[in-house]
Amino acid sequence: MTETVVVGTPIESVALVCDPVRVLRFGASTHNSHRIHYDASYAATEGLSAPVVMAQLQGTLFYRAAAQFAGGYEGVVSVSWQNRAPAPVGTTLEVSGEVTEMNGEKTTLTLREHSDDGVLCAVGTAVVVRVC
Repeated sequence: MTETVVVGTPIESVALVCDPVRVLRFGASTHNSHRIHYDASYAATEGLSAPVVMAQLQGTLFYRAAAQFAGGYEGVVSVSWQNRAPAPVGTTLEVSGEVTEMNGEKTTLTLREHSDDGVLCAVGTAVVVRVC
């Protein structure tokens, strides 16, 4: 079944539990050992209330939302995002959004990432080509 996509069509949201082990493993795989991601005392010296999720991990969630809409990772042309508020380790992040432009085969998505307490943590866009 083919769904009709028009400007304003919402995308299916994606969520990720950013527990300490996931954050630690992501940091290890990306060689990001900044203490604000795992050391609460150090995070406090940087003005943070708790260790925070790294921006790159948040970006992977934007990419996953775009790929899900496109029908596969090969359909993602570009993804960009800007962090707006710290996302504390332990939170569940959810990316939602909608179609905001259609130009030939390319579809632009406007995306928002909220933490489980409703804070807007990041905003972004993605350009995709539907592959399904």
